[in-house]
Amino acid sequence: MLLIPAVAGCGSDGDDEPKNVSAKTAALGTITPGVIKVAVQPYAPYTSVQGDRIVGLDGDILAYAAKKLGLEVKPQVTDFAGMLAGVQSRRVDITIGGVAWSADRQKQGLFTDPPYYSPPAMAVRSGKTYKTVDDLKGLQLGTVEGYVWVKSIQAVPGAELHAYPDANGVFDDLGAGRVDVGFLDPLIIIAAQKERPELKIDTQYMTPPTAAQVKAKPAYEYFQPYQTGFYLPKKATKLEKAVSAQIDAMYENGELEKLVKKYGGDPEQFLKPSADVATARRGVDRPQDWTPPSIAQ
Repeated sequence: MLLIPAVAGCGSDGDDEPKNVSAKTAALGTITPGVIKVAVQPYAPYTSVQGDRIVGLDGDILAYAAKKLGLEVKPQVTDFAGMLAGVQSRRVDITIGGVAWSADRQKQGLFTDPPYYSPPAMAVRSGKTYKTVDDLKGLQLGTVEGYVWVKSIQAVPGAELHAYPDANGVFDDLGAGRVDVGFLDPLIIIAAQKERPELKIDTQYMTPPTAAQVKAKPAYEYFQPYQTGFYLPKKATKLEKAVSAQIDAMYENGELEKLVKKYGGDPEQFLKPSADVATARRGVDRPQDWTPPSIAQ
């Protein structure tokens, strides 16, 4: 999720250590041996908490990895800023839910390998087609307040920004014809198509702007795909490597394709990295020869 956060806190649940924790699991270095404390916000269908379980795409990915590692998942509900702050202060072991990798964030925490890549998605009225940034010129464009798409929209010639407190405002005005295109995370749009058919909206994926376009207008970079990651405290090196290894295995064994499809996503869009993914992280928080995980080309 490409949100510009404020600073907030996130508490600890103080649960006791579970019984019969193996030495291998204990060596992962979680705050409570055998437990992985996870900060999440309600952000279906990526993350939501039902009882003591995190459900949604990110929740399912973490649950798979945690089971393989012998860890019990303990969710702590907060907001997006609290998710980041909880990790950076090590009050939780990890946070998940469309967290975008950035050079600044990695200075204060660790990112796993990308569990998926979030493509630039547009909610549009049925029958309308927009493919490139040039197609957006002069249109009414909506997104949620604080999302970095605000900056991108403001850079589109002649376009008018409509910023809303939440995604429902975007969808309401899109359905009413007051907005031409809404920029939101793709699974949010796909879910709204199913849950609110009366809006008559479709999901379209943008052809990302070229390098020359981004150079001319740097704010256009947010119209490009972004790599997500699970975010951990800076000292949680063993846990990060273990979770990354499970994520990489899920690309290989088909588990990620299955989960992306479960939530209506296109694996070709979500599970193949763009060229800038590797260059962004090589020599920053990955080795110079790092290859981002991908499904078969």
